[in-house]
This record gives sequence, structure tokens and C-alpha cells, in this order.
Amino acid sequence: MFSNDYIDDLLVRLAHHSSAIENNTITLQETVSILLYNTIPNKASLREVYEIDNHRFAFEYILDSIKNKETLTFEVLFKTHSILLERLHHERGKFKTNSNAIVGADFTTASVQETPILMKQWLDNINYRLENSSTKEEIVEAVCESHIQFEKIHPFQDGNGRTGRLIMSYLLMLNDIAPLVIEKEDKGDYILYLANEDVEGFTSYALKKISDEEVRMTSFPAN
Repeated sequence: MFSNDYIDDLLVRLAHHSSAIENNTITLQETVSILLYNTIPNKASLREVYEIDNHRFAFEYILDSIKNKETLTFEVLFKTHSILLERLHHERGKFKTNSNAIVGADFTTASVQETPILMKQWLDNINYRLENSSTKEEIVEAVCESHIQFEKIHPFQDGNGRTGRLIMSYLLMLNDIAPLVIEKEDKGDYILYLANEDVEGFTSYALKKISDEEVRMTSFPAN
């Protein structure tokens, strides 16, 4: 489906930019060193290294799930979250047990009590929409809207952003669409899309980035 070189390139960019959006300071070249050469940069904190390195194993997991054509389930979601939070948080792979918030957002995330039922509705909704979408644009819009709702619920104690962004790429690739890499330079716009629940704006942004990604893919020859 994808060349090995492209997969390495995608992993590095996903890990770097998604972590940087959460204020990880490891550079793109340092991310290459960690993920492709197993070399830890000088002065890097263990937490930041783990945030990057965990993407390697989470990405491998979702690629296997895509190869097996696994529809998104709680098992896939919890496993992805658990891998991303390995060595970082004791509450991995389960819903939050304390209230949380999104810095800068003017809305309240779901309560601990509300989260399980809201997430069941969220999961049923995204799978239904994907099953009934017939165009690339419909699929991308469904994925973008589901991501906004996922982040609004904020179902996990920590790691919601990293998990949500990786799940977006999982859903896109599962439907034979190029993944979405939200770059750290776009953090401000991305946060506004979430805060304003701007499905239209986020979808337009995603379609442009996915188009760019399709071009990038062609520069990596198939194996």
C-alpha cells in the first residue's frame, strides 16, 4: 500500500508535529535520530523522548489494523492510547477518572460520568458516517467533525490530542485516503477549528493538506 521509505517519512512527521503541538521541544532532525537510528539527542528529557518514541509503536499498531481492515472499535482506540502513553501516564487505555480541560477553550469537556455514553455515541456515529460516505470529501468531513467532537469530549486523562490526531490518520488510511499531518506551524489555526467547532474550516484545511500529502507520496518509489 505504501513504500517503506514513505512510511518512515510519515512516522517522523506525525510524531514530531503531533508532539510539538503539545509543546514537545524535540526537533524534526532529532525525531529522525530517535525513530530511525535509535539515538537519543543530548539534553533531551526522557518524557519528551518517550512522547516521540511511543509514536513508533502506536503507528505500527494502526498500520497492522489497517492491513487487517479493522473498523474503529474501543479496542483499537484504547490500544492506541495505551501505547502512546506508555511510560508517561498510569491511566492508559481507559477513560478519564477526573475532570480535565482544554487550555484556551471556552467550553467544558465532558464529565467523567458522561464520557462513556458520549464516546459510544461518538464511535457509532463515525462508523455509520464512514459506511455511508461515497466521496473523499464526505469521508474527510466526517473524520474532521468526529475529531472536533472527540477533543470536545476529551475522553482520556492525558494524551487526547496525540491519540485523536493518530486516529484521524487511521480512519483516512483505512478508507484509502492519504493521512493528515497537522504541522506545528498550523497549531493556532488548528486550535481555533477545535475551539469554534469549525467543521467547514477544518475540512477545507484537511483537504488541502491531504492533497499535498498525495503529492509527497509520489516522491517515494514503491518497494
